[in-house]
Amino acid sequence: MAETKKTAGKAQTQKAPGKGGAKPAPAEPAAKPARAKSAGTTRPRLMEHYRKVVIPALMKERGYKNPWKVPRLEKIVLNMGLGEAKENVKLLDNAVADLTAITGQKPVITKAKKSIAAFKLREGLSIGAKVTLRKARMYEFFDRLVHVALPRVRDFSGVPAKSFDGRGNYALGLKEQLIFPEIVYDKIDKVRGMDVVVVTSARTDEEAKALLSHLGMPFKPSDGASTPLSPQKLAPAKPALEQDDNKGEGT
Repeated sequence: MAETKKTAGKAQTQKAPGKGGAKPAPAEPAAKPARAKSAGTTRPRLMEHYRKVVIPALMKERGYKNPWKVPRLEKIVLNMGLGEAKENVKLLDNAVADLTAITGQKPVITKAKKSIAAFKLREGLSIGAKVTLRKARMYEFFDRLVHVALPRVRDFSGVPAKSFDGRGNYALGLKEQLIFPEIVYDKIDKVRGMDVVVVTSARTDEEAKALLSHLGMPFKPSDGASTPLSPQKLAPAKPALEQDDNKGEGT
């Protein structure tokens, strides 16, 4: 009898479905949409050139036995300092727009780490912008830098080969952003320079210099570097031209 009373009590405590029933389970949150890929399905031509041409050439030249020991590009960092931005914030917005157009990636605002009274600088003040490029965008930017932007520099005779830091990284300073075709001269407010740092996996400066030379970096001939790689060597093969009808006449 006691067991039957307990089971009856439990049945009465359960609420009948309906207006006073149990609440429905909360719906699961919608899954976030997948992030779009930046480079699509087509690999940059410089990346293909590195895998098919540069790796075998460096293995033969430097004596590497394993392809994974061959130096490679890890990242490229573009930094633009704007000390004047502490007085005019609009300059920072224009610099961010220029870096976005050049790299295709939104820059990160850099802030002062400490206050310096002599420069009227306070901690946390926005004083520049930087972009870090990796993988496909890194190869695309390096390709445009070497074959499009640097040849547009006035009186260009090559980049110095002494700008390595001793650990296989190369630093290059650009005086103006107008050398990039993405920048329209009529839309800029001021000519700005920037620093470009190419970070490689090379352990020595000699290995990094050999890698950049094979990728087409135009070092100055006086520094003993190899000749720069022409863009035609990276372009896909074109069909053979038809022979000239006048060729061979008069013989």
